[in-house]
Formats: sequence, C-alpha cells, structure tokens
Amino acid sequence: MYIFLYAPIISLAVFSFNDSKSMAKWNGFSLRWYQELLQNERILDALYYTIFIAVVASVIATIVGTITAIGIHKIRQGKVRGLLLNINYLPVLNPDIVTGVALMSLFVFIRLEFGFTTMLLAHIVFDIPYVILSVLPKLKQLPANIEDAAMDLGATPWYALRKVVLPQIKPGIISGMLIAFTMSIDDFVISFFTTGNGVTNLAIEVYSMTRRGLTPEINALSTLMFAAVLILLLLSNITANKKAAQRS
Repeated sequence: MYIFLYAPIISLAVFSFNDSKSMAKWNGFSLRWYQELLQNERILDALYYTIFIAVVASVIATIVGTITAIGIHKIRQGKVRGLLLNINYLPVLNPDIVTGVALMSLFVFIRLEFGFTTMLLAHIVFDIPYVILSVLPKLKQLPANIEDAAMDLGATPWYALRKVVLPQIKPGIISGMLIAFTMSIDDFVISFFTTGNGVTNLAIEVYSMTRRGLTPEINALSTLMFAAVLILLLLSNITANKKAAQRS
C-alpha cells in the first residue's frame, strides 16, 4: 500500500533532476529545471500570492475563529449553540465546488471585482470553521468557573481572558492556525472560482501548466512543495516529542 501511494511521488522527485524533458528516458543528473523554475515569473508570482494569502487568511481566520469559539462556548441556550455549530459545520461538510460556486455567486451579487480581494475573502471564509473546531475542544476542557475565580482575585474580564483563558487554549489556537494555513496553501477549487485576472496561486498555476502540456518544471515545483511540507511536519513532530519528554 505504501509503495502504491509513494511510488509516484518518488518517481516525480527523481525525474525532476533529469536533464531530459521526457519521463521515459534518463539523460543524467541536472538542476536545470529548478533553475528554470526560479526564473519563471508566472510561478514566482503564484508563489507570492499563495504564501501571502495563506498567511493573511490564516491569521485573520485564527483571530475571528478564536473569538467566535469563545462566544459559542459561553452561550447557555443549547438550541442556539447547536444551531451555530451546525452552521459552522456546513463549509466543512460541503464539497469544495459547492462552496466555491456559492462564494462566486455572492461576489457577483454584491458586484465585487474578482481578484486578490475575492480570493482572500474566500480563503478566510473556509478557514474560520476549522479554527473554531480546533479551539472549542480546548475551551470545553477548562474548568467552568476559571474566569470567575480569576475575577474574584481582582482580574478584569479582559485580563482574565488574556492571562488565564488564552494561554490554556493556545495549543488549540496554534493547531487551528496551522490547519487554516495548510488548507489555504493547498486549495484549488475555491480559489479557481473566486480569483480574477492577474491573480493566481500555485495550485491554479500547476493546473494551467498541465493543460498547456507537462513540463519538468512541474516536477521540480511539486518536489519543492512536498519537501517543504515534509520538513514542516518533521519539525512539528520533533517539537511535540521534545515537549512531551520534558513534561514526563
């Protein structure tokens, strides 16, 4: 099963160093396609928009999602809380194409010009539910009267939130932000329906390159993206293991 899953990725990475354009023949080791990739202005622009939108969208979604999660957690009426949670589940359960078409229709209805703004707003919208779902479990683990205890000791509500609540739910906030960043940087379908002229991300650019014909530059780009994600995952696991070892 692992061979079936990873053989295409390994072959893609190997042939990204092939001097030939063909994936059927090995002409020798070369960094030619990585050099051409770094000189491709379309790909560099797509990389800029991908990272910038992912960072901005994940930060805004984390702030809005954390505030929303705290608000939902404090609602006492079970029906109201259940209704809000069900609304929050919709973007997660919906197929991406449904969310993409719905957002495109909304932007057309409000006559918002398609481009950077519409793509950024779309990414913020589908990132927020993941942040809420990451923060809510941490809020449920807190003692029910922890804020009241802090305010009994002289803390203001804002101080209790900053110094008592937020530090204890920080793992959920960080997890939500990482999920939002990953979802944003990986998205294709929603971005495809909400982008405009002159604005694209790596997923859309790779799709355009495949329609124009496969080139070894795609292999180089995919290898770099895979290596970046792999390094981030390894660093995250190493950090988590070190923290777990220190606690034990």
